[in-house]
Amino acid sequence: MGIIGSSIKPFNATSYYQGKFVPVTDADVAGKWAVFFFYPADFTFVCPTELEDLADQYATLQGLGVEVYSVSTDTHFSHKAWHDSSPAIGKINYHMLGDQNHVLANNFGVLREDSGLADRATFVVDPDGVIQVMEITSEGVGRNAEELVRKIKAAVYVRANPGQVCPAKWEEGAETLAPSIELVGKI
Repeated sequence: MGIIGSSIKPFNATSYYQGKFVPVTDADVAGKWAVFFFYPADFTFVCPTELEDLADQYATLQGLGVEVYSVSTDTHFSHKAWHDSSPAIGKINYHMLGDQNHVLANNFGVLREDSGLADRATFVVDPDGVIQVMEITSEGVGRNAEELVRKIKAAVYVRANPGQVCPAKWEEGAETLAPSIELVGKI
């Protein structure tokens, strides 16, 4: 699956966002960093823990200029009902995209054809619409929003500093690397 470095495909979806239903298209994503946070289904078990964790990091992500789009193959109506009935989901202030026609899940290659559900997958898209980070886990393995923030900070740094790369466990402000023949075999 050669999705890293590819551009997002056109889409048109409806979001439940801060108490309203709003249209969202690929044009709305252009020019800023974005996270597409796919999860299997509303009213489930691991999903609300992840979405709440992401909600807890939303202000930090907004401070980095990142917009968040959670996506499942449920409808935007289902997202509203879940938001209204769950204390964990009620914390969400980011977009909850309905993908009942499977356009987004197919575009990102995460649709489970046998069930019509999306995989548990995260994609970080740069301001040019290019996918810079992806993570896909199995159904029972939840993601960590703090680690997602770290990866986004690294991606933002690398984009702003051509010729530099971020080593393992890199944190903002830490030393980076300038790949060169001199470094080969010395790290």
